[in-house]
Amino acid sequence: MSEPSSPALRRAVIIGGSLAGMLAAAAVSDHVDAIEIIEAHELPSGPAARAGVPQAAHFHTLLSGGAEAIEKLLPGSIAEMIDSGANRVPVTTDMVMYSPEGWYRRWQNATHHQITASRDLTDWVVRQQLLKNTKVTMRQRTRVIDLLGDRHRVTGVRLRSSSGEENEMTAQLVIDASGRSTRTPHWIKDLGIAGLSEARVDSGLSYASRVYQAPVSTRGWPIVNLQADFRNGQPRAGGIIPIERDRWHVSLIGPPGTEPGPDADAFERYARELRHPLVADLLAHAKPLTDVAVTRTTANRRYFYERLRAWPDGLMVVGDAVAAFNPVYGQGMAVAARSALAIQQALSAQGLEHGVARKAQRALSHPVGAAWSLSVGTDIHRPDIEGQRPNLGDRILQRYVSRLSRTATGSHLAATALTDVLMLQAPPASLVKPKVLLAALRGPRRPQLDGPPLSPAERGVLGGSYLTAAVVDGE
Repeated sequence: MSEPSSPALRRAVIIGGSLAGMLAAAAVSDHVDAIEIIEAHELPSGPAARAGVPQAAHFHTLLSGGAEAIEKLLPGSIAEMIDSGANRVPVTTDMVMYSPEGWYRRWQNATHHQITASRDLTDWVVRQQLLKNTKVTMRQRTRVIDLLGDRHRVTGVRLRSSSGEENEMTAQLVIDASGRSTRTPHWIKDLGIAGLSEARVDSGLSYASRVYQAPVSTRGWPIVNLQADFRNGQPRAGGIIPIERDRWHVSLIGPPGTEPGPDADAFERYARELRHPLVADLLAHAKPLTDVAVTRTTANRRYFYERLRAWPDGLMVVGDAVAAFNPVYGQGMAVAARSALAIQQALSAQGLEHGVARKAQRALSHPVGAAWSLSVGTDIHRPDIEGQRPNLGDRILQRYVSRLSRTATGSHLAATALTDVLMLQAPPASLVKPKVLLAALRGPRRPQLDGPPLSPAERGVLGGSYLTAAVVDGE
């Protein structure tokens, strides 16, 4: 049975009510008459956990490149997040980061920012902003079980409700935002499109996360990031981000053999075994609010749809359905937002004409590819990696980036160059511009810090036991 549709009605179907799906819906809004979002689960009515998003239990940050994209797609969303309790954290002014090469300085002239909040709050704000659009309809507890059409054009989807009833829905545009469980590789094969290549790189890392009530207001509180240094036998990492309602979201990360577990009593002991005791010392003054959540789904996986020789009109794939990244790098939400912006730009230039789906799919491969290079370019050097090993060029690049990172501990120019790339606002190739190469050659212009750069208020939480250099440096 097919759903009735006026021949003149231009409909878009979004598979999945994820953040990527909501932003994709916003991207196509000006070019269709109706948007149907098909969600397999029931969505919460407020900022609460959404079924099918296990990674929401772990900390998330929205990089400035993603925040700016969301604001273009759904104006007012970032202000609404902040009004709802999210924090706007200037980078690197309010970051306490311990890289393998040393402590980063907190430079006075912030070049970027991160929005920190629970994933539940971020999803809810974006969803509420989108649902103000009267074109959007949400169909919950319903699954897309197949595509309609052929290898030349996708014309809709086949649906199955929670009661088992099946019907068809026609559409001029279908966007798969169903995440890691995507069925598009199988669907396009059934349509007669072969040759899809896939890459998978698994670092084997595991996450354990918990939310704490902070002992102070988290407005103006820095992100704390203790990175692993696996080359020197220190493979564990962890951090704290400030989220709404004066809470700290804490995640601890480790490789096979030394991974964190679900035991609440062992959580803070694991934090004590990181490269520096800062996270553990802060948690000693905070109150745990949740149990420990653990995930081992951290592999990088990417489908290269843009390389296919054939691609049907009317089909796009976004978010984790295209590429899922190791969450330690915090890129997923920003990539989803920048991918949606690429779709919006492609449609603005060409409308729903023949070939726009392929054009958009190729365009969104650029933000996907930039994040993939960063994530995989780091993970392939881990000792437990599966799926790819570093070649000579990878090793040379790693040594250069390590030198640049060491330079960044005492150079505003080097720190800004790295931040531009990590915030997804410059391509990785920008790290080899002449002025950046020269900075790396010169090395850090200031001596390395011998401890975390903390403000008097931040040291006060710890009882004044941390005595370090000035918290904020000028250029």
